Amino acid sequence: MDNNKDHYYSKFPESNVKIHTISESLRKHLYIFKTITGVFSFNKIDLGTKVFIEHMNIPKDPKFLLDLGCGYGPIGIVLGYEAPESSIYLLDINKRAIWCARENIKINLSRERKNVIALSGIYFKPINKKNIKFDGIYMNPPLRQGRKQFLDLLFDIPKHLEKNSSFQFVIKKKMGAAYILKYLENTFPNENIEILCKRSGYWVFKCFD
Repeated sequence: MDNNKDHYYSKFPESNVKIHTISESLRKHLYIFKTITGVFSFNKIDLGTKVFIEHMNIPKDPKFLLDLGCGYGPIGIVLGYEAPESSIYLLDINKRAIWCARENIKINLSRERKNVIALSGIYFKPINKKNIKFDGIYMNPPLRQGRKQFLDLLFDIPKHLEKNSSFQFVIKKKMGAAYILKYLENTFPNENIEILCKRSGYWVFKCFD
């Protein structure tokens, strides 16, 4: 994949289309996901996402929650299942990913659910006009794009959070988890920065709450 248009973080991947179906037990519930080539980890849920889902904190009361860079939707759909009264948004730049996410919402959640919404666009752009602030933002960031873009995003995250709300994300140790922790502590010294778990080479972070 030398051509940037073939990356999973492209708006329109150019790889040949092939649809897959995978299943995975997450938080003691079996999910079925439709996936497609050109989407991140289309042939199985990646280990980082699985570790994150198993250890992320999910509010029990009705909230506004966001799966940022959702891919085909496992994080957002688990949020939707575990927090059925909450409003869940799934955002991704990749058009194929959003098609899958919408299909997977139908497969895994009640068809009467109108409060789980998948939208295509870069980061927060699809919801800028909605003036929504979230009680939780969840992300498995695409660090293969480069660390700088994620570090820049950290400054934008708090603008989209309600007071006493959190940004939760997962970083692979080999991709610089310790560096990210030190960066957060130095850049946001007055914020609560917490490591929810270290498992299988991945660190799950929770901050800004």
